[in-house]
Amino acid sequence: MKATGIVRRIDDLGRVVIPKEIRRTMRIREGDPLEIYTEKDGEVIFKKYSPMGEWSESASHLCETMHKTSDCLVAVTDRDSYICVCGVPKRELLEKHISGELEQLMESRKLYQRSEAEHGISLVDGIDKYVVEIAAPILSEGDLLGCVLFFSEGGGALGNVEFKLAQTVAAFLGRQMES
Repeated sequence: MKATGIVRRIDDLGRVVIPKEIRRTMRIREGDPLEIYTEKDGEVIFKKYSPMGEWSESASHLCETMHKTSDCLVAVTDRDSYICVCGVPKRELLEKHISGELEQLMESRKLYQRSEAEHGISLVDGIDKYVVEIAAPILSEGDLLGCVLFFSEGGGALGNVEFKLAQTVAAFLGRQMES
């Protein structure tokens, strides 16, 4: 754990303000759920809650199946990071923050397929090795939970089959979160 040197007081309603710099760095937005952990030595730890984290095993199985079926590079994200990846070494993307461009694409809540003329959206800020080919947002009861991605190394347009597959898996994961 890293000390920030920032000290905040609890107000009369039991609230504490998380500094803007920390919220920006940790990508904590207004309304984001936080899990609270306590340690025996009196530590209180706030951790961003990801409902997709509960479904990471199911998402991994779906990711593996999509990869084997399509022979394409596939990933599933929550709102901030990659929760499963298939077709590339996991250390390259797993648990890494999604790029700002991908975050904006997800926030639009629209299906995306890269055209041949587009440069492409990188998966991780500062690393242009992989680009998004197809992105299908995972929505549950109107809330954005993550994204199903087909991606490539340097480009290679994918077809309607992969587009429909990403859309179907995203819809399935969204419905699973509702139950």
